[in-house]
Amino acid sequence: MNNVLKGFALSLAMGSAVLSAAMAGDEISVAEKRIFLDDHLKSIAKAAQIEYDYQQSGKPDQTFADKVKVIIGAGAKTERKISVDYLSGPNKVELPTIEGGTANPVILYFLEKDIRDMHGILGGQQAYFRKRIRLALAESAKVTPVTVTYRGKPVSANEIRIEPYANDPLKDRFGVYTRKVYVFTVSDAVPGGVYELHTDVPTTTPPATPVLKTALKLHDAPA
Repeated sequence: MNNVLKGFALSLAMGSAVLSAAMAGDEISVAEKRIFLDDHLKSIAKAAQIEYDYQQSGKPDQTFADKVKVIIGAGAKTERKISVDYLSGPNKVELPTIEGGTANPVILYFLEKDIRDMHGILGGQQAYFRKRIRLALAESAKVTPVTVTYRGKPVSANEIRIEPYANDPLKDRFGVYTRKVYVFTVSDAVPGGVYELHTDVPTTTPPATPVLKTALKLHDAPA
């Protein structure tokens, strides 16, 4: 299995593990359901394209802005092809096209890039970072109803917040990344169900600017 397929399989495993638990009758957290099991694409009945703006800030070589597109083909939900044009140049993430599916794959792409970046910064196994994120969603996620603005109108959403490394047994190796925060903002009122995804690595050292911050936001949402 090549690295692209291996990475994709491991990313899908995060959602597949949740689906298997649901089928077995095990309790699923609200956060897991909203991120991995909800039908994010239920309002999209024909071929469509959803656009997102991506921004990353940190050190000069880590700072950039780019675009993301989720391309949904025509046909029945179980048969239509879904692909993602995720960033460009050296930041581009390429994974296989999805056949069918109801969850918005942009979440998996966002997490896949994040996990690759964490591996590049801290070393270790990518599977370990995936495990910590999955456990945080299952056991300690904070889900808060919020109101966001889409096309000039307020809409209801859920903000899902996790800190997967805060209580990690190996947190002494993570340095400032122990405080890394992930926030998923999802809403049935926006196309594709995903309003914004972002991470933040705060620092207490003046000036209080993030060590590293990433944000993917629906293109039609205000800055």
